[in-house]
Amino acid sequence: MTYEHIRLEIEDGVATITLDRPDKLNAYIPAMGEEIVDAFARCRDDDAVRCVLLTGSGRAFCAGVDLDYVKGVAAGTIEATGPRLGSEAFVRQWPLDALAYPKPIIAAVNGAAVGVGITMLLPCDIRLAAAGAKLRLNFTKLGMLPGLGSTHLLPGLVGTGKALDLILGARTLLAEEAAEVGLVDAVYPADELLAQARERAATIAACRPEVVAAAKQLLRSGAAEATAEAMRREQDLSAALRR
Repeated sequence: MTYEHIRLEIEDGVATITLDRPDKLNAYIPAMGEEIVDAFARCRDDDAVRCVLLTGSGRAFCAGVDLDYVKGVAAGTIEATGPRLGSEAFVRQWPLDALAYPKPIIAAVNGAAVGVGITMLLPCDIRLAAAGAKLRLNFTKLGMLPGLGSTHLLPGLVGTGKALDLILGARTLLAEEAAEVGLVDAVYPADELLAQARERAATIAACRPEVVAAAKQLLRSGAAEATAEAMRREQDLSAALRR
């Protein structure tokens, strides 16, 4: 597959997948999701890759779903690329694949992360963010339910009370508060974020891959099964709300 909406670079055992629609603040479209799924599959099957780093280009990580694209497709003014939004493998399967992925996944949130820009972080193993980055779960304001298993994964990270606060209130929080509540693991100055993420990735890449895979499997035991049930509930309720 030729990538148009992401970049994939592999160096010294670390694969960097970069969301690459900077003019749209890396807003998500289904074709981007298909490319992410393909890139992760390539990295999984490549013995030279021992750790995967997920980040964004420009000043944002991912500004959520590209609403201009959604409206344009609905109006017939934009030709749809990729599957219909919500039916793609990224939404239906990728969170489960990420939880069961044999190689650690580090997310480096270089800027704003909104909606799906946050839910795609939750199955990652380590989440780092740039100081001052804004994070927001805005689904309820858009009349939508959160997906990608986030109704299971988010409470596991921040607790049920804080998850309710973030989702029901559609509240914006800075990276520093996100670290305090457990949504991200560490915060670094923006100009140091990628270097810090790559240093962590390099440390992991230097370890025996079979040991790393086994450790991740043990620590993630049961998470994929519970997330699968959460995803089914999310999809069923979302479908009911559209009727």
